[in-house]
Amino acid sequence: MIAMTTTINQRALATGIGLAICFTAFSFRLVHLQVTQHDHYESIAASRNIHVEPVYARRGAILDVNGEVLAQNEPVKTVVADAQLINDFDKLAETLAKPLEMSKAAILEKLAKQVKSKVSGEMVPCRYILLRKDLSEEKAIEISKLVADCKGRKIVQSLDAIYYKQDFVRVYPNGTTLCHVIGYTNDAGVGMNGIESSMNERLQCVNGERNVERARDGRELVLYRGQDREPRDGGNVRLTIDLNLQQIVESELDQAVRQLRPKWASVVMMNPKTGEIMAMANRPNFDPNAVPKYEEDKTKSKANQKLNPTRNIAVSDQLEPGSTFKIVPVSAALSEKIVSLDTEIGTENGYWQWCKLKDTHAHPYLSVRNVLVKSSNIGAAKIGIQLGEQKLYEYARKFGFGKPTNVGLPAEFGGTVNPPEVWDKLTITRMPMGQSVAATPLQIANSMCTIANGGTLMTPQIVRDFVNDGATVPFEPQAKWRAVSQKATEQVREALMDVVGPKGTALEAAVPGFKVAGKTGTAQKKDESGHIARDRYVVSFLGFLPAMDPAFVLFVIFDEPQVNHESYYGGKVAGPVFSRIAGRAARYLNLQPTEPVVLPGSKLTKEDSKSRSRGN
Repeated sequence: MIAMTTTINQRALATGIGLAICFTAFSFRLVHLQVTQHDHYESIAASRNIHVEPVYARRGAILDVNGEVLAQNEPVKTVVADAQLINDFDKLAETLAKPLEMSKAAILEKLAKQVKSKVSGEMVPCRYILLRKDLSEEKAIEISKLVADCKGRKIVQSLDAIYYKQDFVRVYPNGTTLCHVIGYTNDAGVGMNGIESSMNERLQCVNGERNVERARDGRELVLYRGQDREPRDGGNVRLTIDLNLQQIVESELDQAVRQLRPKWASVVMMNPKTGEIMAMANRPNFDPNAVPKYEEDKTKSKANQKLNPTRNIAVSDQLEPGSTFKIVPVSAALSEKIVSLDTEIGTENGYWQWCKLKDTHAHPYLSVRNVLVKSSNIGAAKIGIQLGEQKLYEYARKFGFGKPTNVGLPAEFGGTVNPPEVWDKLTITRMPMGQSVAATPLQIANSMCTIANGGTLMTPQIVRDFVNDGATVPFEPQAKWRAVSQKATEQVREALMDVVGPKGTALEAAVPGFKVAGKTGTAQKKDESGHIARDRYVVSFLGFLPAMDPAFVLFVIFDEPQVNHESYYGGKVAGPVFSRIAGRAARYLNLQPTEPVVLPGSKLTKEDSKSRSRGN
């Protein structure tokens, strides 16, 4: 009996110990699952019903100096499908094909997307399928009505089978106007040219994230809302460009291009006192709302290539400045007191045998003043020789040639000014007349700003300020250095006023009611073999007004305009275009005429007479 009792007790003890061990094991397992493995299993559970949706931010706007919108993001809808809530893919695709402007096959291909379940490891329908971006609000409303009808017909389980996310599309409301300065963005919203590129980091937005959990009926749950990341909008950039002046420039440029049919054309307008760019335009151009594709034709030579319309010629192309460069050696020689305006220069009756240099008109002697007025190549060469190689080189650099201006636009070319040690024996005679040196249209315009403002080289400025989160960061004008003495610029100004007069080369650049100072440019181009081409020219006019207190410097240039040989001169081709632009700009800026001449036509155009507010 005692032995039986002992056996029973042993069995009970063993059973108790076994049960204790089991419960202890289960307890440890439960603690392990609920504590140490909690996050892991929660993520597995969440993955069945939770997905991350982007919350789109708005890229910053680009504005003109008066706050007019040049580029901005406009709201659109992104259409998303939850395939787990769709009963009949075929009928839904057929219903949505027309409003989505997609083929039924394309929709079915998207809806067929599957993802691997983290729980079962099997492929299941995707809960976030992007069907279409950039859909208008009107189309979204139309689709919502169709989806409601599909729910009634059991094609979808819930209205949330098709839902929408707020998105934005980049829009350029002025089309081709100012396209090279503004630039454009790619499909990912990244700036690819112009201000869109150079100011991309300041304009760029950061999209947010939203963790969404939905019940089987499509209702959204808010359990994981605390893990959301808020979107961050980009800042706004305000330019120095005045849209009204830009439209004046572009309308006159278009008219000139239709008439002259050049390979390309460019216009730059600047405030000489601050270096601010008031207008900049090139032809050919493009619409940033629909950027054209460009591919180089490898079967053609460089000279016969079709130009890339997205290229900003004003900052990206270099050319010989021609006679517009003569302001450099003349002002340098005056500043160094090597010559005065009245110093007589022997001009060899129009042909200098030693260096085979020609003038358009024959003169035995010309004063330094008339070297500019008559645009004498021989006179400029002899002034350059008196100045000397080193001084000529140094002053070219002081005027900003041979290095980028740092204007803040992408793909800027620095131009070419070689040091004297690599010159040949003729460079000292060619450089003073604008050969053996290369510059961008912006550099050439900025060199005249130095004369117009009294001798200070300014950094060209395209951005006025940047605004982000209500804080404004101004971009202040920057003076680089004094290039020449103020007295020298005053003397050059006197001569340049005579250029736009009865005895000068640019009478057609005159603006009624104003004194204009300026310089013509007619540069011969080289052919494929490197020799001077007889019938290929780049013609230009570079000037400012009012001459005694300049409100703007304006540079107009055409490459190979289609005119007869007798008219292939900057004063005759570019001068009239300068006159029309400058006249309209003067009226828009409310400049008071300084000369006793009545402006032709007292009636102003609508765009010229708009009230002006430059935001100073």
